[in-house]
Parts: sequence; C-alpha cells; structure tokens
Amino acid sequence: MQNKVLILDFGSQFTQLIGRRVRELNIYSEIHPYNKPPKNILDFKAIILSGSPLSVRGDDVAHPELDEIKGKKPILAICYGAQYLAHFGGGSVSPSNTREYGRANLSYIKENELFDHISEGSQVWMSHSDTIKELPTGATMLASTPDVENAAFKIEGEQTYAIQFHPEVYHSKDGKQLLENFLVHISGLEQTWTPDSFVETTVLALKEKLGDDRVILGLSGGVDSSVAAMLLHKAIGKNLHCIFVNNGLLRKNEFHDVLEQYEGMGLNVKGVDASARFLDELAGESDPEKKRKIIGRVFIEVFDDEAHLVENAKWLAQGTIYPDVIESVSVTGGPSATIKSHHNVGGLPDFMKLKVVEPLKMLFKDEVRRVGASMDMEKSILGRHPFPGPGLAIRILGDITAEKVRILQEVDAVFINGLKEWGLYDKVWQAGAMLLPVNSVGVMGDERTYEKCVALRAVESTDGMTADWVNLPYEFLQKTSNEIINKVRGVNRVVYDISSKPPATIEWE
Repeated sequence: MQNKVLILDFGSQFTQLIGRRVRELNIYSEIHPYNKPPKNILDFKAIILSGSPLSVRGDDVAHPELDEIKGKKPILAICYGAQYLAHFGGGSVSPSNTREYGRANLSYIKENELFDHISEGSQVWMSHSDTIKELPTGATMLASTPDVENAAFKIEGEQTYAIQFHPEVYHSKDGKQLLENFLVHISGLEQTWTPDSFVETTVLALKEKLGDDRVILGLSGGVDSSVAAMLLHKAIGKNLHCIFVNNGLLRKNEFHDVLEQYEGMGLNVKGVDASARFLDELAGESDPEKKRKIIGRVFIEVFDDEAHLVENAKWLAQGTIYPDVIESVSVTGGPSATIKSHHNVGGLPDFMKLKVVEPLKMLFKDEVRRVGASMDMEKSILGRHPFPGPGLAIRILGDITAEKVRILQEVDAVFINGLKEWGLYDKVWQAGAMLLPVNSVGVMGDERTYEKCVALRAVESTDGMTADWVNLPYEFLQKTSNEIINKVRGVNRVVYDISSKPPATIEWE
C-alpha cells in the first residue's frame, strides 16, 4: 500500500491524535518511534514529525535519521519537529520568555499552499517552552502569531514544512484544513481509507492467512472483540470458535443477554460459566493489583481448558487495537509509570502453543465502531460503554463476596437502565457504580440502618486517556438515588463522583 503516511513519534502526548486526524481524512497512517523507523520508509508517501516533551537544546535530544527522506518526501514537522529542523539546520532555538501554551491566533500568513483556505486570525494551539529565533538555512517564514514570529516555515526547494503549533488538537480551528492541504494537495495522497475498504481488504487477507485453520477467540461482549469476531466470521465462518467466559463479575444478566445476542449474529459461540471458580480464587483478597492478577490468571486457565476442547485449533484471535500496539513500541518502550495493570489476553503463556491473529491492530477505537457499522452490526453492541476486563471486581473496593457482587449488580442495573430510559446513555462515554468499603448510618421506616454506600460515576471522553465527569440532571440523580435505596437491599447512601481524569482515573481501582 503506497498511499500512506508515516508519523515519527518523539514522545508527544498528542502523537496518537495526529494519527486519528489523518485517518479522519480517509488516509491511512502508521505511527513509529523516531528511533525505530520502518525499514520500508520510502514506501510512505508523506512524513509527519511529532512534538515531544524534550528540548532540542537538551542533552537527551532526539535525533531522527532524516537523510533518506528529507528533500525526497513531503515532510510536515510539528512543534519539536519544527524546532529540530531549525536548530540542526542552521537556525537557532532559544527558551521562550514565558511558556507558550494554549490558544493563539495567526496574525500573519504568507500566501502559500500549506495555509490555503486559512485566514489571518485563525486560532491555533501552542504547547512549547522553546521558540524558534532564527529560521534554518534556505527557509521562508509562512506564518506568525503576536508572540511567535516564526510560527511556520518552508524549506525552499523541498516539500518540507514546519509549524510551531499543533494542528491535530481540537483547539486549532483550521487544523484539519492544514493537514488536508499538506496530505492531499501537497503530497498527493488519495482519500480512500474507508471502513468498507478496510473490511474488504481485511477479510481477503484473513482468508489467505488462515485458510482452513481453526481459530479461537475470547469474546467479552465489548466492541473490539465483537467487531474482530465479525471480521473473522466473514473470512472463515464456522472455523471460528468463540468462547465467552462468565467470571461472575459481569453486569446483571449480562452472561445470558450477550450470549443470546452473539448467537443471533450467527457466531459459533460457547458460553462458559466459571463464576464460582473466580469468586473462590478472589476470596479474602482486597489489593486491587492482586485482584487483577488473579482474574487474569484464572481467565487464562479457563480459556486454556476450553481451547483444548477445540480440535486442531492453530490460532488465537484477539481484539487488540492500535493504541495498544503503539504503546508497546513507543519511544520509551511503554508507559512512563504503571498506574494499574490492564487485563488482556495478550499475556499469552507459551504452553498454549497458538499463533496470534489481530484483525483490528491497526485501528483506533472510533474506527472500530465505524467498521462495525459498515458490517451492519447492531448499535447496541457498537455503542456499548467500555467495561473493565476484571469487571465489577475493581468496582468493589476491598474484598469480593457473592453478596457484594449481587448488591453492585443491582445498583449498576438501576443506574445504566436509568441512563437509557432518560436518553442519556449515548451522551456518556462510560458509566458505572462503585461499592465503597464503608457503612453509614441511615433511617428507614423509623429504624436505624447501617448499610453500604455506593458511588455513581459517568464520564465523557474520546479515548479514555483523559475524561471529564458528566453533569447529569439533578432530577435524574434524585430519581436514581431513590430507586437504588428503595430497591437494593444493603444500600442506604448514594454519592456522585465529580472528579476528572487526570488527576483521578475513571475506575476507582
């Protein structure tokens, strides 16, 4: 595939956003660390250099190898990338008098192809502490803001462009136009990357790769595994064997409802109720990390038991998506700090002896949903809120018991069903309830109670990296609180979580 864009990552928090913005223009893009570029780099039609938390003046400066592409391929250098071209190209970069962060407006634009259809006054987003004082040799200034004279430039005689601001973020109002100018009008890329084209090419590739082999897929009821299942089903039909494990920590009635839904989609699905096994293993454990590890281990054991019942199975299919892949090969080799471990079948033990196939590994979450829609999958599946792999275990703070699971399932059902009845479910990215490890005094029917407190949580987000709490209507919260306390035995107090991520996380454990 020659019609594609390479994004070289220097560790910016916005790099994945660049990739998503390019994909939104129906152009295929790949993200690679600057120090681990692809061997077939000349197969890419255009190159984008990302921003970075590093400084080109620092001792740990990131040095990309650009000799093979600079002057030969169209390049758009963003923020750090622009400063790199200036600092090591005959110009100069100095510390800003004040940190240039946030909204700015273009006060000058030289007529040029990169800023076509973008006018002076256009809002852009700055995020840097260094500034370009002198342009590199052979460069022409293209744009300025009141505080940043060299906000954009071009290397004459090359299709090399550099901008100090971030066109990929929402606050750069004409950022999409600028990316379209660079990719379509300057680089000549065709806008042919669509959900339909992805389904067609992926199904053909899976048929060729898998042949008549049998494939096992662990279904979760979530979007990613469901869309992966449908792609594989289109490619190999009944040779796909899906396993849906009930760990006893799902939502109320979810095991039965999801199984029924999958069977209605024509999938070859086996439901395995291992809830007692999981609860026995979790008994007495209150440490959140240890709970996650126990659930991950038991899941693998149950899954392996079931996989052995499928004769001649050669492949394990996973719903891995592109952000997971990017993180695993990032500039730093992974997240800078472990906030919490993530439950994923990706930790496949050697004894399973299965090859891995990941049909969604080049898609972002929003693209997965669009691909599912192009295959006419039900909206109830594609619009389903994310749900943690460990399930309610990390929404029950402290140790896990069957009674606590019952309480939280009942509370969660009232909350989620209420969001749907009030038309709020699709306006929320993720919602759920937490069972707190405290009892509080209450009064019911003139009698003193000493029962559990639950916290409701609803956030809006695009990718889960950042999230803000949702300002749900007071009338809804009032009705939901009353219904929970009246209907769920063991709860006498309801609170609403109004913390954002960061500093909080979406889940409480």
